[in-house]
Amino acid sequence: MNDRYQSPLSERYASKEMQYIFSPDKKFCTWRKLWIALAETEKELGLAITQEQIDELKKFQDDINYEVAKERERLVRHDVMSHVYAYGQQCPKAKGIIHLGATSCYVGDNTDIIIMTEALRLVRKKLINVLAALADFADKYKNQPTLAFTHFQPAQPTTVGKRAALWMQELCLDLEDLDHVLAGMKLLGSKGTTGTQASFLELFDGDHDKCRKADQRIAEKMGFKECYPVSGQTYSRKVDTRVVNVLAGIAQSAHKFSNDIRLLQHLKEVEEPFEKNQIGSSAMAYKRNPMRSERIASLANYVMADVMNPMLVASTQWFERTLDDSANKRLSIPEGFLAVDGILDLYLNVVDGLVVYPKVIEKHFMAELPFMATENIMMDAVKAGGDRQELHERIRKLSMEAGRNVKEKGLDNNLLELIAGDPAFGLTMEELQAVMDPKRYVGRAPQQVDEFLEEVVRPILEENKEVLGVKAEILI
Repeated sequence: MNDRYQSPLSERYASKEMQYIFSPDKKFCTWRKLWIALAETEKELGLAITQEQIDELKKFQDDINYEVAKERERLVRHDVMSHVYAYGQQCPKAKGIIHLGATSCYVGDNTDIIIMTEALRLVRKKLINVLAALADFADKYKNQPTLAFTHFQPAQPTTVGKRAALWMQELCLDLEDLDHVLAGMKLLGSKGTTGTQASFLELFDGDHDKCRKADQRIAEKMGFKECYPVSGQTYSRKVDTRVVNVLAGIAQSAHKFSNDIRLLQHLKEVEEPFEKNQIGSSAMAYKRNPMRSERIASLANYVMADVMNPMLVASTQWFERTLDDSANKRLSIPEGFLAVDGILDLYLNVVDGLVVYPKVIEKHFMAELPFMATENIMMDAVKAGGDRQELHERIRKLSMEAGRNVKEKGLDNNLLELIAGDPAFGLTMEELQAVMDPKRYVGRAPQQVDEFLEEVVRPILEENKEVLGVKAEILI
């Protein structure tokens, strides 16, 4: 196979579980299940179909004669009719009732909905496991003070755990969107060539109620509550847009996380997993590049760009259907899911092995803390009898001097020494050091983490405990 293109999504990134969902075997076995559901429904509603015919169809449900189908498709240039033919070769008694009254989209579109629904459930399972890993991380580091950044400039401090809560909140929003779309997934049903069910109305001798029941029974047999009430030949391609929008939302959240990790790794405060024999750079042996986070960002860019595909398809469909969706759907939907699957495996792997360096965090924190503590210092000096306006101007000038020492001379931050040496403040070095407790400056960050975990995240994890325990396998 080294003489032809192979998708990196299957070779390097996506799990076997997600790959199987979009495999030919899954697709064509689902076609056959749909043909069985159709035959059973038509029998139940009075058509001359025997149990013997249905039993014959069930016997070969998962035993697909691919070579017969491929040879037939080369001849007739129609994938569905080729598989109808191949199925009929295995089931001579049922041959005449396979696909009765249906159009190609009966198997094609219903299968797409079934597969996307199953894939969304797998994405959901992995998303919840990422939330669980982040919850453990946030709880562990909820009290660890760290510099917060606005504009990537040092700002009012936070904690390492609170920062993880920000990552979790975005995933919770993604989960809400995912659950909304998942709850709204419906089958196309048996709508016929232009969605009017004309062929089924003919089969059922003009009985409109039986036509409606056919849709409902097929949906139930395939594990769905209902079918879309109206359609053309296909389900609305807007459904694909909604699905890929959910995937892009997850990609967006993961990308943001990966950016933060990469920046923190540059600061040497946090480091993603690095295996014993892993090589960080072909030239610089000492390097520990954040390759997993970079891969998350790269795949996320692909998924976010993928949103345009179903939008273009949905907006340019003509009337009851055109076939210019076919090739696009075969690419954009599976690859969007395979990429998000890889993203979530990487996300889980990074969080599971994330290394935090408290000493480095503390060093960076303490280098900036004197600037951040100036308001507290000024208040203490006022309480000791100083003039607030005069002290504000003095502390402004001393801060600028200390800043020059750091930036221009490469010295340590000596703001506390400068303040201690100014008689206007009336504060000793010991009194100033007492103000330097990092925990005084993180506000409610630890409490916010506790509240967020207790009120939002843990209820989600408890409700979905049966899907917890996933471990990510990174292929390469």
